[in-house]
Order: sequence, then structure tokens, then C-alpha cells
Amino acid sequence: MSVHDELASVQRCLDDLIRSVGRLEKQLGSGGLEMRRVRADTNHLRESLALLRETTAATVAPQKRPDLVTISDTPYDPSLWVDTDDEGLGARDRRAP
Repeated sequence: MSVHDELASVQRCLDDLIRSVGRLEKQLGSGGLEMRRVRADTNHLRESLALLRETTAATVAPQKRPDLVTISDTPYDPSLWVDTDDEGLGARDRRAP
């Protein structure tokens, strides 16, 4: 799975958690310390996930493929190699040491 897919999955689970906490809060009331703590933790998770999505969107940008260069199959012009040294052998008119 890609990072985007994983974050989407976490977001769905977090949305389910928020709905469940909301239903639980309706049943138990929102006045107790424990319920306020659960609500605060849920909101904190939502904010943390939003921050994580922002940072990963900037760092995990799709990688741009490099431009392809076509190399012709036709032979090179021999005049390009005039007055050149053979690699490892030196100049053409001299002997290797």
C-alpha cells in the first residue's frame, strides 16, 4: 500500500472513532471528566493526522521521470575520432610504454 492509501485508511478509522465517541457522548453525557478526556484525545488525533497528511503531501510528491534521450543506431562520423587517443593505449602514432 502506498502512503496515500495508508493515510486514507487511518482517516476512515478515525472518522468511525469520532462517530462512535459522539454516540457514546449522547448516551453518557458530556459532563464527566472521562468523556471530556476521550473527546479531547479524539480531537487531538484528528489534528495530528491532518498535520501528518500535510507534511507527507509535501515530502512524498510523485517522482518525476527523467526525460528519455533517443540514441541513434547509425554509426558515428569517423571524422569525430581524428587526433584522439585510444583509451589506455595513448596516441595512434606512438607505441604504448
